[in-house]
Amino acid sequence: MAAKDGTYSADLLQVVRGFLMGGADIIPGVSGGTVALILGIYERLVRAISRVDGTLFGLIRHGEWKQAVHYLDLRFLVTLGIGIGLGIISLAGLMHYLLLEQRTFTLAAFYGLIAASSWLVALMVDRWRFLEWFFLIAGGAFAFWLVGLPLLHTPPDNSGYLFFCGAVAICAMILPGISGAFILLLLGKYVEITGLIKGVLHGEVSTSILMTIGIFALGCLTGLLTFSKLLKWLLTHYSSVTMATLCGFMIGSLRKLFPFQKDLTPEITELKHKIYINQNFAEINVQTELIPAIFIAILAAAFVIMLSWLSKTKVDPEIIEESPS
Repeated sequence: MAAKDGTYSADLLQVVRGFLMGGADIIPGVSGGTVALILGIYERLVRAISRVDGTLFGLIRHGEWKQAVHYLDLRFLVTLGIGIGLGIISLAGLMHYLLLEQRTFTLAAFYGLIAASSWLVALMVDRWRFLEWFFLIAGGAFAFWLVGLPLLHTPPDNSGYLFFCGAVAICAMILPGISGAFILLLLGKYVEITGLIKGVLHGEVSTSILMTIGIFALGCLTGLLTFSKLLKWLLTHYSSVTMATLCGFMIGSLRKLFPFQKDLTPEITELKHKIYINQNFAEINVQTELIPAIFIAILAAAFVIMLSWLSKTKVDPEIIEESPS
């Protein structure tokens, strides 16, 4: 039986969902938004984030705390956020090892995950007309182009650019198929930001570091609150076209997850500094690489389909849609 919302079992379920999203978010090329879609909580997540608005502040101003918590869907956001944090912290080391030492099979697993996810998202489109097919192809082409861009190695070093990076990366993070971590890599700020955060966790704190992280975080917050409102509007008024576009993003992003990649920097041990290029099929060993990779991708795809089926046994609660009276 599905757990009822507001119970501890439902809270645990949200933590687990967040854990899976956090694990995905730390991998350049994989989006936590994709996982949210698979798990059936994407629209609820976008709706909840978009409710940081005048209605919420009005409820708080009048001391209507219970209604404010319900309007924001705070319990859902907090438990999901805890899971995301746990996933990022606990899986970072494992993912670093897998992407360095077992890169082909790890990417094959994610390839299967994203491929199956894109199929599931396609099923969410109410009907396929010319417009849906157009935005599917356009979204796919855009994502395919985006993930193939060269990284920016000498980015601007100013507060405005840092704010911009935060805003764009967080928008990408909630878009299925487009990785926020990869966007930061493209913009040349991934190494700097992750390095600063890692340093703070190890006690390396200074006014300059806190200012840098603060500006980046402010950009993230601004981008998240602004973009979530746009997404909510699109999902409400143009659901089929929006889902078709998101499906295209996911299909196009598969270019980044091509399992067979050649390491051009074997002497470098830091994953964030390594450079890979896709191999030609003639260079792939059929028995030791191709067949196992296909098998792993199929297993991963089957896992996603099963996970999606299981998630549908849980019905999310009705949430206040209008301003409470």
